[in-house]
Amino acid sequence: MRLTSFTDYSLRTLLYLCAHRDQLVTIQDIADMHSISKNHLMKVVYQLGQSGLVETVRGRNGGLRLAKDPKDINIGALVRMTETDFFMAECFDREHDTCPLTPNCALKHTLNDATRAFLAVLDQQTLQDMLPQQAEAGAAKPVRIVRGAAA
Repeated sequence: MRLTSFTDYSLRTLLYLCAHRDQLVTIQDIADMHSISKNHLMKVVYQLGQSGLVETVRGRNGGLRLAKDPKDINIGALVRMTETDFFMAECFDREHDTCPLTPNCALKHTLNDATRAFLAVLDQQTLQDMLPQQAEAGAAKPVRIVRGAAA
């Protein structure tokens, strides 16, 4: 299974915003950090804003920030929101399934179980869980991100 770039960029955006919670950041900041298209990232940020995960501040000194606490952002829910489908094989799409084996094939059920297991693992994780942890305190440690590396 492979996540779409839309989901990947959504996760990267949220992690970047976590690392910079003390300031507003711009779409350009995130695009530059990850060497991705600003135009594509604008669509990602728009959807994250519509879903209530990101707050956008307009104006000359505007930017983005998390709208929710990282512990309240579930990774499984985010992936479901950003992925268009979970068709692991043609037979998952009833409208376009032309495989003659579908009626008697157990592979579809196995792949369906695997997809459910994949999502079940993601459902157990929050954005907070994805942040670096301080060994002694067990609390989230702010990350200073330098282009191309985490410091």
